Amino acid sequence: MKKNPAITAQTKQNLNQAFWELYCMKRIDKITIKEITMRAGYNRSTFYEYFSDVYDVLEQLEERLIANLQELPVQQLSSQKDPFPLEALVSMFSHHSKYLVVLLGDQGDPAFQGKIKASMKPMIKEILIAQGARDDFELEYTLEYALSAMIGVLRYWFSQEEPPSIEKLVELLTELSDEGIMKKLIGM
Repeated sequence: MKKNPAITAQTKQNLNQAFWELYCMKRIDKITIKEITMRAGYNRSTFYEYFSDVYDVLEQLEERLIANLQELPVQQLSSQKDPFPLEALVSMFSHHSKYLVVLLGDQGDPAFQGKIKASMKPMIKEILIAQGARDDFELEYTLEYALSAMIGVLRYWFSQEEPPSIEKLVELLTELSDEGIMKKLIGM
């Protein structure tokens, strides 16, 4: 008997949602399959139709999230006025903040930040090379620095009770990129 794709998708979504609710409350090593299935209203065998274990749920969620971050076409990211596409990147991160605030938070997956950088670096590198950047070690290290700083700032932004608006954050990040960190710190 064939399964109904809509019901199958809904079942998987319900299991994901149950996992996510638990993951927001406690570390992954404290989450059990029994808790997920009870919360979602399914049995363990249903869980195993979709996932191999609790860590597989997280891995699939992270993969979907990274795929969503990569969906924005390179043309939309690229602009002559903003060679490092801060506004587009901050908007993408903001759109997925429900997950990123937890995944990049203190109880999140420490490897997730590296996965984000590894997925975004080739996309941004392509834009910068198309705009005339040299493909050398300086570009690699500068991209690593810029992405690490941006993710760190966004992580901090997500953790604030009253964060500045996206516009204010983009303005600050653009100023730091254009004028440099030391100039900003000394001018304060």
